[in-house]
Amino acid sequence: MEAYMSSMGSKLQMLTTSDHASVVSMNLFVALLCACIVIGHLLEENRWMNESITALIIGLCTGVVILLISGGRSSHLLVFSEDLFFIYLLPPIIFNAGFQVKKKQFFRNFITIMLFGAVGTLISCFIISLGAMQFFKKMDIGPLDIGDYLAIGAIFAATDSVCTLQVLNQDETPLLYSLVFGEGVVNDATSVVLFNAIQNFDITNINATIAWDFFRNFIYLFVASTMLGVLTGLISAYIIRKLYFGRHSTDREVALMMLMAYLSYMLAELFYLSGILTVFFCGIVMSHYTWHNVTESSRITAKHAFATLSFVAETFIFLYVGMDALDIEKWRFVSDSPGTSVAVSSILLGLVMVGRAAFVFPLSFLSNLAKKSPNEKISFKQQFIIWWAGLMRGAVSMALAYNRFTSAGHTHLRGNAIMITSTITVVLFSTVLFGLMTKPFIKILLPQPKHQSRSMTISSDPTTPKSFTVPLLGEAQDSLDDLGGQDTGRPSSIRALLTTPTHTVHRYWRKFDNAFMRPLFGGRGFVPFVPGSPTERNPQNQWQ
Repeated sequence: MEAYMSSMGSKLQMLTTSDHASVVSMNLFVALLCACIVIGHLLEENRWMNESITALIIGLCTGVVILLISGGRSSHLLVFSEDLFFIYLLPPIIFNAGFQVKKKQFFRNFITIMLFGAVGTLISCFIISLGAMQFFKKMDIGPLDIGDYLAIGAIFAATDSVCTLQVLNQDETPLLYSLVFGEGVVNDATSVVLFNAIQNFDITNINATIAWDFFRNFIYLFVASTMLGVLTGLISAYIIRKLYFGRHSTDREVALMMLMAYLSYMLAELFYLSGILTVFFCGIVMSHYTWHNVTESSRITAKHAFATLSFVAETFIFLYVGMDALDIEKWRFVSDSPGTSVAVSSILLGLVMVGRAAFVFPLSFLSNLAKKSPNEKISFKQQFIIWWAGLMRGAVSMALAYNRFTSAGHTHLRGNAIMITSTITVVLFSTVLFGLMTKPFIKILLPQPKHQSRSMTISSDPTTPKSFTVPLLGEAQDSLDDLGGQDTGRPSSIRALLTTPTHTVHRYWRKFDNAFMRPLFGGRGFVPFVPGSPTERNPQNQWQ
């Protein structure tokens, strides 16, 4: 009995020690997050730095300190897990991106965005896979099969849409932001869908039947993921419009919006769909319908809650990637041949640049052919910025590489270790180099006029913070109603439809939206007036 009690006591002591170590790690990590926010704020006006690069550098410095303290045994406070990234950190970032994206620009350039994000990703994946197969077979990096090469293509075809949010401004360069960021989200979703399809299919014995099943599965995942996001957003709008929680509790409205958004992502994961696409389109639908159905206080609260969660998740990702880059276990496998690791990283970076150029410039040319107005065409300088800004690789590439080339977060084979270290090198180098140079290139190639319109920043009440008087998706700001600009005449022929597709399609969409969708799901101009609600005290918001 005494031996049993002694054993239990020792186990409890070990558990307590482990819990205490976790608490210490979390304290340090939260302190580092606070440091990232403070330093990022101090560097806000710096044209070279952004918060992503700041968090990355702080993570690297922290990793060096931990390495020195631990005697070279560890460089990070937390163990990297792709589940942590995909289930907890990525959803708020992508949802907020869909929730606050300027829909007018996004849907005006929807065809170009889909060309870049879907077709362009496939082109980039093919070129990277083919190039890796040609180069790596001549190098001593261990056995890699065709599935590994295709996976490498999907991993390095994934752009970093998170960092794009930091380096581009959708008010200063709306067209660039719409194209690069919209393409980044679709690109990430395409890469993940492509990666999962590669994982699920036996690529070693490929034939026409397997290729057709692969393509059909890819299209199904793409369409089903989008429809699930739209459906979840519509359900949330219908529930809030019918029950109008705001009469009793703002908290319930905001909580329901958050939970429904997260539910859309988890449902996609449950049904083996693309959670990125699902939660992105859920955010777009919620901003068009649900957000207009809640009270004014709920709108402000929800807007800032979503933005804050996204901001913290972004900082967390880059801080951790910086620390994990110095994980000694991975580098120990390649310590005997550092030249090989450098060569692999250089080849992958070169293939990324070639793969992106192979679709940005040709697809931009095709897109310009379909546009009549010179102002809507993508100039060569803009194409260069689109190519350059999309070269950044980030946490999506890291998570996919871990998924393919590690087991339970650990690397046991030399070839896998080389791929992991090469991925880390490409992510760090591309984020720092391309991230640092994007803003200066935009200022040099696309200078902004000094007398910019300040209509969006003027406040009717000077004592009210700008962030509260100019909502992220304000009542008069960027609705799908505004997509077509000035109303165009009814097309009299198929030719008219082909010459003005954006305006014409939007005209029919607006008629359908006003006749069927908004009366059922609410939205701007269709929000019911409820006595006793906050809208009663602000009459101008009743029927906007």
